[in-house]
Amino acid sequence: MKAIVISAHGGPEVLTLTELPDPVPADGEVLVRVRAFGLNHAEAYMRAGAWGQVAAVTGIECAGTVESDPSGRLPAGTTVVAVLGGMGRTRNGSYAELVTVPAGNVVEVRSGLGWAELAAVPEVYATAWSGLFGNLELRSGETVLVRGATSALGQAAVSLAVDHGARVVATTRSAGHRALLRELGAHQVLIDDGRLTPQVRDGGITVDAVLDIVGNSVLRDSLALVRPRGRVCQIGFLGGFDPVPDFDPIADLPSGVRLSFFASAFVLGTPEFPLTDVPLDEIYAKVEAGALPAGPVRVFRFEEIVEAHRVMESGTALGKMAVTVG
Repeated sequence: MKAIVISAHGGPEVLTLTELPDPVPADGEVLVRVRAFGLNHAEAYMRAGAWGQVAAVTGIECAGTVESDPSGRLPAGTTVVAVLGGMGRTRNGSYAELVTVPAGNVVEVRSGLGWAELAAVPEVYATAWSGLFGNLELRSGETVLVRGATSALGQAAVSLAVDHGARVVATTRSAGHRALLRELGAHQVLIDDGRLTPQVRDGGITVDAVLDIVGNSVLRDSLALVRPRGRVCQIGFLGGFDPVPDFDPIADLPSGVRLSFFASAFVLGTPEFPLTDVPLDEIYAKVEAGALPAGPVRVFRFEEIVEAHRVMESGTALGKMAVTVG
């Protein structure tokens, strides 16, 4: 099969198209013929070496058809999406014509969407849904602040929260992105300079919950801006991986505020966090009906993977991108 491998840790140019033996599914795995895959910042971190030793073939999600399922659960030819399950991290991932995936991380899809459209949904929407409704237990009518809202994950979170009937405060570092977030349904847009608490308080905004995609660099501020007994869920690291220096719960964690973390790459699809909890069929139906704007904003061919990573790292795409295979 054709596959894209990380030839060495480095920039996009280290992604190399090559031939590898076809993988064979073991018990508890499904062999998927990849038709398209979404692009994720996690793959750039893996490629650059930020996550240490990882699989040679990266890629944490895909859409395609079942080639073989030893359990017999999914017949050959079934349309599926696969997400995480160690792909790209502890096992070869989806930047290939074929990939083996743990069965719990493969879901049948009934949708008329094209391959690129199917591939643009699983990781960001499953992660956003888990953070909003699993960790934060967001309710209709509440106000949620999505920090890092112009990222693909942030846009999915804004769209899901609006669809759920929540009031959304979205943040961005660029005033030029206000219109994009307003189009997604955000009720307010704040410019994030690293200190949102003064803006929230001066604006008289009561924030019930924060979905923080920026991460450690702004965690203290996110905890300070939520209402008493509010909730904060950290779900990303757009601001970098450096730990919070000298974090002191007495000084930095307001009494009654609930702080949680959701590491989708490590837990989604496990028995404790089953992918079946995420209503992917409902999400795809809403995407197909135009109720959820899932993208992709740009589609690349398999052989254009180096350029795709360059665009992803430039931050100019403003949304989810996908790559078609074959």
